[in-house]
Amino acid sequence: MIIFPAIDLKGGACVRLVRGEMDSATVFNTDPAAQAQEFAATGFPWLHMVDLDGAFAGRSVNGEAVRAVRRSIALKMQLGGGIRDRAAIDYWLDLGIDRVVLGTAALRDPELVRRAAADYPRRIVVGIDARDGRVAVEGWAKTSDITAVELAHRFADAGVAAIVYTDIARDGALIGVDAAATAEFARQAGVPVIASGGVASLADVTALAQYQHAGVAGVIIGRALYDGRVDPQAALTIAAAAADLANKLC
Repeated sequence: MIIFPAIDLKGGACVRLVRGEMDSATVFNTDPAAQAQEFAATGFPWLHMVDLDGAFAGRSVNGEAVRAVRRSIALKMQLGGGIRDRAAIDYWLDLGIDRVVLGTAALRDPELVRRAAADYPRRIVVGIDARDGRVAVEGWAKTSDITAVELAHRFADAGVAAIVYTDIARDGALIGVDAAATAEFARQAGVPVIASGGVASLADVTALAQYQHAGVAGVIIGRALYDGRVDPQAALTIAAAAADLANKLC
């Protein structure tokens, strides 16, 4: 299981929101590149970035901050937020972003996602953000009628690298994860799932790691890392142990 530290960008700074509400933003670092370097020094293999302003605008807004982070670290990076056409996909992947996360585009233009996944094997991730089981898009400002599982099924055979599955009710709220529900979603989706939203302690990391066999391939951690509730080295140790166990069982 992979631990993804999160950098969410608003106004060029690293922030955390509560349940996606932009007016709830807490600024944790005004220098995203420095924050990324800190995560790299800790030993994380991946970084998860979201352009929050871009998610609402439908286009890149914090592009300079993203580029500064890419220049500053050698970590693998996945980026989401406002990436909704082929030109944006091509641009970020050509720039050196390892994977792009497509959320609104996955609902509005599934063929775009499928074509990109075919042209960029294992570099396209589908972002599914759920509110009461229904998919929310455009920075979570709108909730659709389609369920998270229905949307996941559209891409089960598309060759996407993973699904980032966010429980909006838990995101940034530090109330813990529902590991069993995430695992059930992964089983139904048929695509590796990266859990997002609600991690508040190492117990949450441990709970998700126990479902690696069900398709829970990673977890994104934000606020709990920033405020010290989750020790990064301990989280990485849990993830490594889960990976070792999975390899032994194979």
